[in-house]
Amino acid sequence: MSENHRIAVLAGDGIGPEVMAEALRVLDAAEERFGFSTEREEQWVGGAAIDATGHPLPDATLSACEKSEAILFGSVGGPKWESLPPDLQPERGALLPLRKHFGLFANLRPGLCLSSLTHASPVKNELIPDGFDVLCVRELTGGIYFGEPKGREERDGEVVAIDTMVYGKSEIVRILRVAFTAAMGRRKRLVSVDKANVLATSVLWRETALEVAAEFPEVELSHLYVDNAAMQLVRRPADFDVLVTGNLFGDILSDEMAMISGSLGMLPSASLGAARADGTYFGMFEPSGGSAPDIAGQGIANPIAQILSLAMLLRYSLGRADAAGAIEAAVRRAIDDGLRTGDIATGTEGERRAGTRAMADAILERI
Repeated sequence: MSENHRIAVLAGDGIGPEVMAEALRVLDAAEERFGFSTEREEQWVGGAAIDATGHPLPDATLSACEKSEAILFGSVGGPKWESLPPDLQPERGALLPLRKHFGLFANLRPGLCLSSLTHASPVKNELIPDGFDVLCVRELTGGIYFGEPKGREERDGEVVAIDTMVYGKSEIVRILRVAFTAAMGRRKRLVSVDKANVLATSVLWRETALEVAAEFPEVELSHLYVDNAAMQLVRRPADFDVLVTGNLFGDILSDEMAMISGSLGMLPSASLGAARADGTYFGMFEPSGGSAPDIAGQGIANPIAQILSLAMLLRYSLGRADAAGAIEAAVRRAIDDGLRTGDIATGTEGERRAGTRAMADAILERI
């Protein structure tokens, strides 16, 4: 395993620079404990890049990403840039081009509710006494969002809108292999979500899932229709380990998971490309929440999503599962010991309010 790595650091807008600074302090501690190093190239992205260079994804930023093993991404966007043409707005002008340029086809969204934070979940607490930890693996570059034909036309005197859901078998195989591999590192249970009772693409999806399952005999594979999966995530989220699904269904279910987890400030995400020879992936790792410009600069943002995004980068792109596990355990211990930023505080006995810096300090003490 290499002891030296190169990553691109794109802090972005709003609270992005604040929480990124704390994540990099955590990275410093992980490097010292586990004996590796990272060369980090920090670049503009999003609204900050527009202000500095006139474009949300400058050539220098893209070049830095190309020279790196992974991208640690912050958050982009805000009201300041909403009046710009769509292709120059921070989200569409930076996130989507990065995903396309690097072929980031697999979106990993954890849904995590720690046992000490079940009160923050809208799910009845008696259903989740120990919290839950679910990983949604969403296909990100195919399906109905990208299928052709797409558009509008006139038929029989009225306007008709057309979207096409299309999947090639190879697209399904590669996302399933990511999901099975992720399940192998967890509790070895995978739920494939489809609509095979209605959609031809889902019939192919289910057939392919059964074929790929033969490569992973240790993983228990089951299937759910997407409507039932949405219900069961509310009724029994703790029974899920990993679920895998297409772009449209994954878009909806991953947001549902975020909602029942209680706070976006706790949730990281990863977008991965093809697996490398050593089993790692080039990827972009970012918090699931937004740039929250309304609280930027106040020192109250929750840094945990950014710190856990760093942990995902270490695990999936740098092959440092040891460091990733230590960071994740440190976050759990800090929460279990009562540390709370404003978004997860309820005023119950034993809680200790912490700002952005103090929460990161608590995590650092526990690594």
